[in-house]
Amino acid sequence: MTVAEDIMEIDEDTQKDKYLTFFIKGEIYGIDIRLVTEIIGIQPITEVPEVPAYVKGIINLRGRIIPVMDMRLRFKKDFLAYTDRTCVIVIEAHDMSLGLIVDGVSEVLTIPEPEIVPPPEFKATQNKYIRGIGKTGTGVTLLLDCDKLLNEKDENVLMNL
Repeated sequence: MTVAEDIMEIDEDTQKDKYLTFFIKGEIYGIDIRLVTEIIGIQPITEVPEVPAYVKGIINLRGRIIPVMDMRLRFKKDFLAYTDRTCVIVIEAHDMSLGLIVDGVSEVLTIPEPEIVPPPEFKATQNKYIRGIGKTGTGVTLLLDCDKLLNEKDENVLMNL
């Protein structure tokens, strides 16, 4: 094993079980920290025609064009005007960069795998974005499955922007 591989393995271990937590309408969600590339404030968004309503458009981030998705709208919640607390979490999913607009970022939590339980089973359409529920002290954090945030049709549209 090379030194670079050793460092990457150590880095991977230090990020294991860590989740960036954020909130949407008072609910706490978590995303695997290994998917997060950066967190930025809300920026001017260029609307793109003929995309789903939850895809607000694209931003130019240091020369990279990144589609942004409003997580409130993705989860079928009411739109809320963006404020100085609104953030864009830039993640790598589906071999592309994607910005997730959230009400605000909370903290990075360590949630060991034994503290994560599967989401309750409701109708097939509910909970499809939730990978698990992390038990955190006296509360819970809904852990997202980023692979399910976009369906195949959405992914094809966004990759061609």
